[in-house]
Amino acid sequence: MEKLKTISAESGGATSEFRTSSDFLLGYFEEVDGALTYRYDAERVIIEPWGENSLRVRASKEAQMPEEKWALTEPVKKTDATVEIREYSASITNGKIRAEINNIGKITIYNSRGEVLLEEYLRNRRDPFAKTMSSLEVEAREFKPIIGGDYALTMRFESNPHEKIFGMGQYQQDFLDLKGAELELAHRNSQASVPFCISSLGYGFLWNNPAVGKVNFNRNITSWYASSTKKLDYWITAGDSPREIEQAYADVTGKVPMMPEYGMGFWQCKLRYQTQDELLSIAREYKKRNIPIDVIVVDFFHWPKQGDWRFDPTYWPDPDAMIKELKEMGIELMVSVWPMVDYRSENFDEMMAKGLLTRVEKGVRIDNTFQGNTIQYDATNPEAREYVWEKCKKNYYDKGVHIFWLDEAEPEYTVYDFENYRYYLGPNCQIGNVYPVLYAKGFYDGMRKAGQEHVLNLLRCAWAGSQKYGALVWSGDIHSTFASLKNQLCAGLNMAMAGIPWWTTDIGGFFGANIYDKAYHEVFTRWFEYGTFCPVMRLHGNRMPYQPQLGTTGGATCVSGAPNEIWSYGDEVYDICRKYIELREQMRPYIREQMKAAHEKGDPVMRPLLYDYPQDNKAWEVEDEFMFGPDILVAPVTDRGEEEKEVYLPAGSLWTNVWTGEQTEGGRRVTVKTPIDKIPLFTTNGYHLEVWA
Repeated sequence: MEKLKTISAESGGATSEFRTSSDFLLGYFEEVDGALTYRYDAERVIIEPWGENSLRVRASKEAQMPEEKWALTEPVKKTDATVEIREYSASITNGKIRAEINNIGKITIYNSRGEVLLEEYLRNRRDPFAKTMSSLEVEAREFKPIIGGDYALTMRFESNPHEKIFGMGQYQQDFLDLKGAELELAHRNSQASVPFCISSLGYGFLWNNPAVGKVNFNRNITSWYASSTKKLDYWITAGDSPREIEQAYADVTGKVPMMPEYGMGFWQCKLRYQTQDELLSIAREYKKRNIPIDVIVVDFFHWPKQGDWRFDPTYWPDPDAMIKELKEMGIELMVSVWPMVDYRSENFDEMMAKGLLTRVEKGVRIDNTFQGNTIQYDATNPEAREYVWEKCKKNYYDKGVHIFWLDEAEPEYTVYDFENYRYYLGPNCQIGNVYPVLYAKGFYDGMRKAGQEHVLNLLRCAWAGSQKYGALVWSGDIHSTFASLKNQLCAGLNMAMAGIPWWTTDIGGFFGANIYDKAYHEVFTRWFEYGTFCPVMRLHGNRMPYQPQLGTTGGATCVSGAPNEIWSYGDEVYDICRKYIELREQMRPYIREQMKAAHEKGDPVMRPLLYDYPQDNKAWEVEDEFMFGPDILVAPVTDRGEEEKEVYLPAGSLWTNVWTGEQTEGGRRVTVKTPIDKIPLFTTNGYHLEVWA
């Protein structure tokens, strides 16, 4: 048996092999091109440096390790990682992180202080390093064969019951800390699985697997599950603060582009403007009232059939003139695009013949039945992405539409039988979560090729890496209630911690509200105040009462909701909304700075208090406030009739109440008045906002 040997990752690919001899299971350790590898029987494990203070861990029982990078890009910085191979174990160290793997394949990951960050949950009688022997016989990395197919994968880790976990994307729930939660790793309308989380123990973890599955952050065990896959693949980084971890994640998955100027102001939208004249009348009214507006939206069913990707000339007879007039008013037009293709669409036969549509494993080839029998275009197919982009370029982009609403991006099915759908890249249950990333990529690539520098598109879903393709994610078709507003607060902050800096909601919620309902006016007003401090401030909703239909052909077969402009809710609401739009305009230089930080470093624009105050233990407990950049603290009102609110001000800063000018040292709670026109708002670091009395 050779003695301990240290091999540098810069050694030019030298390879050494050791085999131990003992009474328990034997495994092989090797160093190959700077990576630590382990193999036993059919399993191969690769642990390699991937960015500063970070490691990528892969395992598979395939003949060759699958090479898909999924969310990961190549590391932007070289490291000086080292591999050490001992008699019964081996390790790889990369800056602040070290992974140890013993002779039976158990992996434990440490920080630079020797503290355990993550340890595989392994229970058997053959582990000579176990604190106590066990007869349970539970594998840490369980590849369960699917007869005739690949593997169902379960990855188990020991659980630290005192750990706090943040991120993982967007789920409709009213809590921020995910410890104890079970989450479905799948997309649905208003649910976006973005499987990156930040732990209070000082690590960030990316489940780099787009398979449909689930994760359990239980008290006794943490388990990740993929329903069908070829490999285990995760990335882990160690850091001394959430900021350091978030920025490391952005380094290896990509950063958002710089937000274009029109992304920083107010956006007007409703379900749905039925005609060109109606939309122009709204834009003109905003300008007449001298209300700042950056974007106005043509929503769905402005087309003849789903999959036509063009204006219906019956109701939109001269889009070129419309877009020209909007640009003269300083307003960008955003146009809705759906991935559905109706059997009656002018593009259906060609797309079917070329194999550009998704498939089903059994039954009739229909995956959605809203306003027609439709099939999704296959965004995982590069030819399909190119085809759809060229249609949109000709019919929208070349006319001056430079921002798209890529709706239904999960994609949405009438029935969520995930195992019944198949894409170009494989079965939906194995790769389906990557769909919204590639949907965004198709338009991003096309717009960049067309010469657009700053790309921004609105999507209803995202997965890890979506941010680098200019994805602004919104929280889907949500209810117009205080309970739903409270859910959005947590959803937005966990999306931010999951590495998606651009996020927004439908201000006022999407459905369930009547514009003449005085009780709803309170919900709407509080939501509008909150929306002022989201990365993008966007008004949208399907309001009642529904409007009369203007025709019976094309998109007119879809209903239109009630007016949804800020003057649609009465004078009191109008006055408040106008003031908050003006406040948003006042913050534009500040917002521009935060968008630059997101673009250059990966910092989320809105984030939990713990992001800026990690040394304040109480900041890790606060779930109903957030920081809008480093200088503004926001505490939204999310309960009906709330006349005052208790607000925690983090330690280490001097805080100024924006409405009263009162200053308070941090590290304490204060009670503030919350009249209907005032959201609790504090500033620090000398930042000042001019507000009305």
